[in-house]
Amino acid sequence: MGTPELLAPAGNFEKLRTAVLYGADAVYLGGQNFGLRAASENFTDQELDAAIKFAHDRNCKVFVTLNSFFHQKDLETLPEFLQYLEALGADAAIVSDLAAVKLITRTSRIPVHLSTQASCNNSQAASFWKDQGVQRIVLGREVSLYEAQSIKEKSGLEIEMFVHGSMCMSYSGNCVISNYTQGRDSNRGGCAHSCRFEYQIEDPSTKQKKNSFFMSSKDLNGIGVLSQYIEAGIDSLKIEGRMKSYHYTGTISKVYREALDYYSLHNSFSKSPREYWDRELEKVSHRSYSEANLLLPAGPDTVYDEREHVDNESQVLGRILEVHSDFLLIEVRSAFEIGDTLELVPFIGAGESVLLTSIKSVLDLEVKRTRPGTTVKIPLIPGAAPYNLLRGLS
Repeated sequence: MGTPELLAPAGNFEKLRTAVLYGADAVYLGGQNFGLRAASENFTDQELDAAIKFAHDRNCKVFVTLNSFFHQKDLETLPEFLQYLEALGADAAIVSDLAAVKLITRTSRIPVHLSTQASCNNSQAASFWKDQGVQRIVLGREVSLYEAQSIKEKSGLEIEMFVHGSMCMSYSGNCVISNYTQGRDSNRGGCAHSCRFEYQIEDPSTKQKKNSFFMSSKDLNGIGVLSQYIEAGIDSLKIEGRMKSYHYTGTISKVYREALDYYSLHNSFSKSPREYWDRELEKVSHRSYSEANLLLPAGPDTVYDEREHVDNESQVLGRILEVHSDFLLIEVRSAFEIGDTLELVPFIGAGESVLLTSIKSVLDLEVKRTRPGTTVKIPLIPGAAPYNLLRGLS
């Protein structure tokens, strides 16, 4: 049984580079138009060119999101963009709208992956989309692994499923809450995440009121059922999070890469370093974790009823720009000082923790405490490589 593809989010070029270097087999990203993450940085045409070249040079595929619901003017401008994507060698387009699917399959050779926004959650619908030229179905997060296996077997299509990240309380592709609360179309890139807000609920019988986050979901964490994904024949494991940090992208990609490689080597997770993977997954910003609908229908215990916060994320101090014989050149993201303990996050394997004994400027002047946005030298850490992340340890 083959190892599934690991598909990571790339909200900008830095996140793409991080995902690729930390083990993603493929990344998904958006251009300036036609996608559902209008609030993320996205890619200009020139950045798309550079991104696809960077990924392809490292045997990583690039899928471009065209998963907005199209209005008439969008269909008029899409063909030119498709020609550009095909010339760049984009590996697939992720699409929701039937008209866009037909336009892509008629006018280009770009493979079409049906977005979760299209709400294709059964085998007959999958067979319909197969007849329209779709090669892969991205299943909604309300589908179980058992159902996904059945859809794959009956339709003969590739199946992609989310394995980690934010969940949605609404049915995939059918949420319009932010349209009403914020005047922003959630199906055309404007989702305001209104389900995460605190609301006031009134009991009609007692007239008592209370504040609640009753529409917010816990985050999906599939590391504990990864073997079931593999046994179900899922072709691609998708990490949610184009708008999350590059630290999130790198850490989640690294954990699932190591887990998939472990299974490929041992055909089992019986003696895997699961506790280490769990600790790593706790170091990124997240809500409480659950397995959502993967094995059983999501219940009340999957509601996230707390105020949003990010204090569970490890602090990223910087990233390595260059490795020299006796020092590392560091791009500083958060201030650190002599006497702090730094954790190297290598592309493969557990990180090295070191006590920082020296900091110098690029002019070799002594520095006691760094400032974000500067570049400094620190002593060499064994195993370090360019673009490795450095985290702080309390």
